[in-house]
Amino acid sequence: MSQFGLLGKSLQHSFSKSYFEEKWLQEGLSNHEYRLFEWDPGKDLKAFFESNSQLQGLNVTVPYKSMVIPYLDELTPEAQLIGAVNCIKHSQDRWIGHNTDSLAFMNSLASWLPPGFNALALVCGTGGASKAVQQALNCLEIGFSCVSSSGKGISYGHLQELWDPDWKLIINTTPLGMYPDLDSKPEIPYQKLDSSFLLYDLVYNPEKSLFLRLGANQGARVKNGLEMLHLQADLSWQFWNQ
Repeated sequence: MSQFGLLGKSLQHSFSKSYFEEKWLQEGLSNHEYRLFEWDPGKDLKAFFESNSQLQGLNVTVPYKSMVIPYLDELTPEAQLIGAVNCIKHSQDRWIGHNTDSLAFMNSLASWLPPGFNALALVCGTGGASKAVQQALNCLEIGFSCVSSSGKGISYGHLQELWDPDWKLIINTTPLGMYPDLDSKPEIPYQKLDSSFLLYDLVYNPEKSLFLRLGANQGARVKNGLEMLHLQADLSWQFWNQ
């Protein structure tokens, strides 16, 4: 039995398990299993890897995309550059960290942006997912600023006074608005938005977060992270099978 899984804090409503199970069913792979590993951030990650040596591959989600790095034996060039891991391969007793988020986001975003887009982006959050998004924006040559509550980048409290009207693409890389925390959102000045703005939320459950709903109410084009999830999952599968 080939075993894979997802490491995160709260995974009850993750789509990853059903996605991979459906993928394997379509490919006729009956000897594959995908498990959800909910791990308390207060517990030792070293113990997790020691007790799950049977795994061939692992996906990683919040809050562990940067936290897992010290426990890995090797990083791919992509993971080293981004400083975050969302995909781990276990091969010959070595845990190898990789990042499929950045390429998945870049491909999803590039196909969605209007032709000739030449404005700036505002990235909400500075965690592991944000690092992947920042790398994708650099590759697409889209200038950006970051806003967060962590002390990195612009603080939400100063966003109103520092608002740049050229931030036409606003990306939420935080878990704000993710089920079951449906009433939370990045605290941006939504009243400044109009039909010239594009809002991309890495959250995919619910289908339309409060962040996206408030943007759509102002006329903005909106997109959730489900396509990115599918793209990064397929890239993970490719990495595990290299």
